[in-house]
Amino acid sequence: MRIRYWIPILVMALTSCAIAPLRGTGDLGLVIERDVGRVLVVDTTANKSLATITGLGDLSHASVVFSRDGRYGYVFGRDGGLTKVDLLKRIIEKRIMQAGNSIGGAISQNGRYVAAQNYTPGGIKVFDAATLALVADIPATYGDGQLSKVVGLVDAPGNQFVFSLFDAGEIWIADVSNFNQPEIQKFTAGKQPYDGLITPDGRYYIAGLFGEDGLALLDLWHPEQGVRRILDGYGRGQEKLPVYKMPHLRGWAVAGTRAYLPAIGRHELLVVDTQSWKEVGRIPVAGQPVFAIARPDGRQVWVNFAFPDNAQVQVVETETQQIIKTLQPGRAVLHLEFTPRGEEVWVSSRDDNRVTIYDTQTLQAIAEFKASAPSGIFFTHRATRIGF
Repeated sequence: MRIRYWIPILVMALTSCAIAPLRGTGDLGLVIERDVGRVLVVDTTANKSLATITGLGDLSHASVVFSRDGRYGYVFGRDGGLTKVDLLKRIIEKRIMQAGNSIGGAISQNGRYVAAQNYTPGGIKVFDAATLALVADIPATYGDGQLSKVVGLVDAPGNQFVFSLFDAGEIWIADVSNFNQPEIQKFTAGKQPYDGLITPDGRYYIAGLFGEDGLALLDLWHPEQGVRRILDGYGRGQEKLPVYKMPHLRGWAVAGTRAYLPAIGRHELLVVDTQSWKEVGRIPVAGQPVFAIARPDGRQVWVNFAFPDNAQVQVVETETQQIIKTLQPGRAVLHLEFTPRGEEVWVSSRDDNRVTIYDTQTLQAIAEFKASAPSGIFFTHRATRIGF
């Protein structure tokens, strides 16, 4: 009787030892190690790496979105791989090869669908977030049956995905509420849209145009009004510099009632009023900006740059529109990510193989850790934000 009594207790004890301690996911994230096909699971409270997960393929242009509960990260690889990572178990839950060349993705408003944007073949593919089973294939067909590269894919309210067609010069809205028959709306955008952002309230989608000076704005509350051109001719009369790295547009750059947008081929941030969508200023910066990312409270915007100025990060104080600090985190700064409430920012330096963490009040480095050619940094609080 005594043996029979103790066996279940012993089994429970051994089982509990094998399971990781219970914890939430709100302070977790993933850091891409681009050259070795790995991701680091990181903890933004402890400011350290917790685990390394291998086998994710080509991560040279990788991005991540998160499940609603923050437990799973969906990693989009350049090789067309889509990998579902369990941040608590620190394992690959599932991995599929869904395209030949892919550069990112999005997750639907209800968290049920994950969409990948593809260069080859051009279009988006929509997957069940739980199983990664394909539920919709939307080719980006234009002209006489050609396929366009897709860029700027974001989630939008109403379980919609919005994206741009680089080759076709169009913006599409795909409503996947009924994924068996997605509803597609198409709009002329301009020459070579290269990336897109959706405002934090989910109303406006903006595509940057590589082939001309200007941006294309679509009001998702009133799509019947079509695309509106904003900042038209912002570089008129001035020679455009060679572009060493395409800038990125996301809702990261919206601070209060202003958006801070990288100017193509220029050493400037364009400052735009988000009520009128007119230019209200320009901020000279150290090089060609790649990311302009607003601190969650909107008081600062942190900017990194393309080669040859990519060892620098500049901090803009939004009240004065002035640069208040130029930092040197390391060689080839590729990405920045704020902690959920913005008290710290993590910065990846690819060529120095490290991630540096800064206090955003003092602008001083407070911690760092080694990583192999780190690039993108993604924290789970993105799960609660539109367009992330």
